[in-house]
Amino acid sequence: MNFMKTLGLAAACATSLMAAPALAQSALNDILSNGVLKVGTTGDWNPMSVRDPATNAYVGYDVDVMTQLAADLEVELEFVPTDWKTLVNGVVAGNYHITGSASISPPRLRAAGYSDSYLRVEILPFTTTDKSDRFNDWDSINQDDVTVATTLGTTFENSVREWFPDANITVVEAPARGFQEVLSGRADVFITSNIEGSTLLEKFPNLAQIEVTEARAPQPIAMLMQQDDQVWINFVNSWIELKQTQGFFDEVADRWGL
Repeated sequence: MNFMKTLGLAAACATSLMAAPALAQSALNDILSNGVLKVGTTGDWNPMSVRDPATNAYVGYDVDVMTQLAADLEVELEFVPTDWKTLVNGVVAGNYHITGSASISPPRLRAAGYSDSYLRVEILPFTTTDKSDRFNDWDSINQDDVTVATTLGTTFENSVREWFPDANITVVEAPARGFQEVLSGRADVFITSNIEGSTLLEKFPNLAQIEVTEARAPQPIAMLMQQDDQVWINFVNSWIELKQTQGFFDEVADRWGL
């Protein structure tokens, strides 16, 4: 009788084990097995990641960082084109193992995981030189005769809607960008990070930063990964700590004027 009970218990345990779902494989295992690190990038955030349409090659801060990550993993590097509205969905769906730099925000945190931060940005407003005398602070932008342009799916889109409820909001979809609407005269103001803003001011002499008492929304920057892949997240976080200790991130920041 005892033997039969023991046999039944063993059978039940075996059935339970067979029914249990297999543990998901970490992205780290996939990268090492296939020899390729897939990185999602928009290619439209200068100087972080910029794609040359003629060659499809990417350059920028993120490109240098991911090139080093792939080298340390001893694998090939593959950039997967994406845009801001699908950036999170792409990493959740497994279209790529990791993204380039992205602002940390609660909506993104609800769906995806982040690495430790290695950079910080803050947000500033910009206009064209011929309109700069219309604006003297954040409140001067929030007017019903002002059109503010932003890009769909960016953290800037949410900020624009929150900060300027009385202004007219124009939302464009990548590859179009908010700053292009301002340059064309179809909008008056756009907001962006201090990092991209300084690059745009150098590239377009007719752009001007609006003088404000202080920048808004300081945000840490990090890489997006699948939320439940702690093995991969731990690896990347340890890699970031190692490279920070060695001065790598400072060197890359200096190279790109950050």
